[in-house]
Amino acid sequence: MTSAAFPAARLRRTRVSAWSRALVRETQLAPTDLIWPLFVAEGQDQEEPIGTLPGVSRWSVDRLAARAREARDLGIPCIALFPNTPRALRTEDAREALNPDNLICRAVKAVKDAAPEVGVLTDVALDPYTAHGHDGIVDARNYVLNDETSRLLVQQALVQAAAGADIVAPSDMMDGRVGAIRQGLEAAGHVNVQIMAYAAKYASAFYGPFRDAVGSGGLLKGDKKSYQMDPANGREALREVALDIAEGADHVMVKPGLPYLDIVARVRDRFDVPVFAYQVSGEYAMIEAAAAAGAGDRDALVLETLTAFKRAGCAGILTYHAPLAARLLGA
Repeated sequence: MTSAAFPAARLRRTRVSAWSRALVRETQLAPTDLIWPLFVAEGQDQEEPIGTLPGVSRWSVDRLAARAREARDLGIPCIALFPNTPRALRTEDAREALNPDNLICRAVKAVKDAAPEVGVLTDVALDPYTAHGHDGIVDARNYVLNDETSRLLVQQALVQAAAGADIVAPSDMMDGRVGAIRQGLEAAGHVNVQIMAYAAKYASAFYGPFRDAVGSGGLLKGDKKSYQMDPANGREALREVALDIAEGADHVMVKPGLPYLDIVARVRDRFDVPVFAYQVSGEYAMIEAAAAAGAGDRDALVLETLTAFKRAGCAGILTYHAPLAARLLGA
């Protein structure tokens, strides 16, 4: 007997079969939505596992070619490179960031030689190069100087672009740096190098494993709250995004990811620009810990969280789970 309470609408009707669920699915996740972050270290034929990031390693430059070809074969369109600069090269003025033969520039060249069809994103920030672990030049009070830092970021971006970077991604949160970098790229003839601005980067507790990976965690003096955003603020993120778009950003990023999906959604609703999010190291580590403890199935957790990014409005996601997710999606 048909219930009078449901004369027509039965929302479960389209959920009965897998083919039907696939047919009406609102959000599609594919390998082409992923950017794979990779950590680079000095040495030859080196793989250095990172204790706080289970399953993630630092790779020497000569071993990046295999990673680049893996990304290509999995359908991952872009990789992001982050250097672990040796302590001896970290200085107060971050001069190694401007070295055209530094670790990251050599890594870019190696990736482009191995798989030129894979995009390369580079981090524009000084924290991997400073002796104090901050994203810029500091004064006697340990305050990060905005304009002095921005001038160095322009030079850093130009060095990376000359090495072959396809996207430069300023992650420092200095005011005005996107416009300065865009002007510098245009003046140097790098008109097709894209800028993915870390437009809404929060002073988060989720970055710890990343700082271990790039070797800056134990160096940091104080915190980054004077330049990264307060986690309590949402409307401020919209102001930050608007400024970066006006200054010439091609894409904007929200970081971290899952705790800030409301920001992703608000940015996507307000601005007609590709929005990315970074599923940061702490988020990755929590999924791995949950899976290791038997609290959830790793594959299901990974795909569900990445789908949430897409559902919120992301054009793409930076995630350490990129190769796993790509394999699951291609299965």
